[in-house]
Amino acid sequence: MAGKKKPPHDRGRELWDASTGPTRILISSFDRWVSAMLADDGIEFPFMGSENQIEAKIIARGNGTLAGCAVIDHMLQIWAGGISISWSHGDGRTVVSGDEIAILTGAKDALLALERPILNILGQLSGISTEARLWSAKAPGQIACTRKTIWGLLDKWAVHLGGGLTHRLSKTDAMMVKENDLATMYPDIEGNGARIVKFIGSVNVDEIGAFLEIEVREEKEAIMAAFAWSERRIIDDLNRLVIMLDNFNPERCKNTADELIEMGLREHVWLEASGGIVLNDLEDWRKCGLDVLSTSNINRGTTPLDLSMLID
Repeated sequence: MAGKKKPPHDRGRELWDASTGPTRILISSFDRWVSAMLADDGIEFPFMGSENQIEAKIIARGNGTLAGCAVIDHMLQIWAGGISISWSHGDGRTVVSGDEIAILTGAKDALLALERPILNILGQLSGISTEARLWSAKAPGQIACTRKTIWGLLDKWAVHLGGGLTHRLSKTDAMMVKENDLATMYPDIEGNGARIVKFIGSVNVDEIGAFLEIEVREEKEAIMAAFAWSERRIIDDLNRLVIMLDNFNPERCKNTADELIEMGLREHVWLEASGGIVLNDLEDWRKCGLDVLSTSNINRGTTPLDLSMLID
């Protein structure tokens, strides 16, 4: 990794504060996803009070990192205000099989109706945070998820709780320019490298958001992008450019990083690899001189954490 400063892919603070909890952006996402999940489960109106009170416990049936508690709190507040919940473990906490995670008390019909949505949310998000923790333990500060998500910002939040980098939160959060974008911008210019140089020279930096990222498919494109940005950065005092090495293997990544160092260009860019990154090969990727390793494997197709709700 180049330097000790965190790469701009660390956007978790826009979603979650360890002291105050979810931000407005994340709470809005809670609303959208919870409403859709409950509607799909036939729940269209909030539950009213009932005298038939019961108690239930949520129990972990596997080991992992818990995520989703704040979503459940929000859901119960809006949809079942008569249900109270007491957490013994919170978001980002490690749980082991047999742990009692929470106790819920409330109307029988509401608890039974919300049992599956509660377990689905906690299980899915905890599965993501658990996977993120596994990857991040092997490559601390380097693992980022992609925008290939199932539950949008909820996935990003779970990755953050597991110690991973969120990457950009949406297309408008940061600007990523790919080969297809450049082809449509400059159809009269031949060669992706020339298009990259043209774009870098003309892009309005006030419109790029949190960071600017350029996708490249060849080593020479990375060098051309880094050189063009270095010239503009020196004049305009800009942040580093993110160069995403698309479907490079670890050896090609290392060669590219070494060449940028030799040319005095490495300090002007963040280097990110994406495509073909798997957990078993993570040690090779970690040592190839990059700042960020982005993958959808930590947030798509992960195994949910096994949880149960037992009524006392």
